[in-house]
Formats: sequence, C-alpha cells, structure tokens
Amino acid sequence: MTTAPHGLATVELTKSFGGVRAVDRASVSFHHGKINALIGPNGSGKTTFFNCVTGMIKPDSGTVTYRERDITGRPPHRIARAGIGRSFQLCRVFPRMTVLDNVLVGVRRNRLRDLIAGARQPDEVEKARELLVRVGIDHLENAEAGNLSYGQQKLLELAGVLMGDPETIMLDEPAGGVNPALIGRIGTLIRELNAEGRTFLVVEHNMDMVMSLSDHVVVFDRGRPIAEGPPSVVRADPRVLEAYLGI
Repeated sequence: MTTAPHGLATVELTKSFGGVRAVDRASVSFHHGKINALIGPNGSGKTTFFNCVTGMIKPDSGTVTYRERDITGRPPHRIARAGIGRSFQLCRVFPRMTVLDNVLVGVRRNRLRDLIAGARQPDEVEKARELLVRVGIDHLENAEAGNLSYGQQKLLELAGVLMGDPETIMLDEPAGGVNPALIGRIGTLIRELNAEGRTFLVVEHNMDMVMSLSDHVVVFDRGRPIAEGPPSVVRADPRVLEAYLGI
C-alpha cells in the first residue's frame, strides 16, 4: 500500500450486499495533492468504494482515514466538513431550480427551503457567480437546471462541489455521457484546480482521459485493488489486462 500521510486511505474496507462483496478488504491510499484515478471493469466496486468513503453507506468493516483522522462511517455532512467533496455518477441537480440556486444549495447553512423563499446571502451569491464563470456556464445563471445539457449539468455539479471549498474532490465518472468538447473543459478544470492545491480522486471509464490526466492510477477488480502506479506502468500491467480483457 502506498503511503500518503496526509491524504485519503482505507484499510481492509469491506462492504457486502447480500452474499456479494462489492468492496472486499480494500487497503489503498491516494496521493495527496495529485490527480488520482480509480479504474476497473463494470461491477468492480468503484462507486461502492466512493459511497463508503463519503458516508453515503456504512462499510461492514475496515477503516477510512483522511489527513490521519478516522472518518469511518461518519455522515456525509461531516465528511464534507472534513474537506472532502464529491460528485455522483448520475448528476444530482434540482431540475426546477435555477442554475445559480443549484450552486447555492452547496452552502450548508443555506437550506433548500430558504432558497425557495428567496433568502440569499450576498457574499454567497457572489461566490456562486464566480464559480459559474470558472466552470464556463455563467451565461446560464437564470436557466432551470433541468434544461441544461448533461455535460452542462456535470459542470454545474462541479460548481456546487466547489461551493463547499473542499480540499479533496472525488468525481464519479465526470466524462460519462458528455460530448468531447466538454470532456476537454472538465479535464482542463481538473488540472487547473489541482495546480491550485486540490487533490482529486476520479472514477472514470474514459481511458484516454484517465491516462492523460492522472498522476497516480489505482485499479480495482472484484472489490479490491489489484494494481497501482503511474499511468504508463498501470496500462502495461498483466493483471490489469486480464481484468479488463480476460487475457
């Protein structure tokens, strides 16, 4: 297991559904300050791993640590306060709310009912607008989120994550269902944000994106890591070829 004294790590993390172990005693760490990728065949446990780390589901056993603090099984809002933000495989936006209000929902003290009632803090509105400029959809500020393209919704979700100012950002398939131009935009944003000091952990099936973007790649198969290292090393690993191609 690669050491990462101030980053995100798991030891023997396990989660079963019925008789199936979705995450199977996974011990892995991710490089703090870098762009990490978590890849693997469909059904290899990547999203379940994300959900265990971010408090969406509780692991059956094992530990999750972040910056040398045990965060195992904490609720999502406490994980977020610890400095970890995340997106989801399927975009989670409020389709009838404006793009701006979707970003403001990312502020913990701004409850949804307050936004519906029109209560907004000027400093938070300013920050939300700056983030919409950052991700390139500020011209859609007053549009209903449900009218955005799927790629634009991905950018909106990222803006919402950034509203919480996380130190580590976990993205679940940011390129999934997105056109090539917006994939390039998402990749550029990840690089820029990483250069500013944010750590990334990205689950992605787009191998071109993974190999061109990542500093460190971890490969899952059947719920546990089978290989890790720089992209050039991982792509040539026989265990990875077997997991993906059966050869």
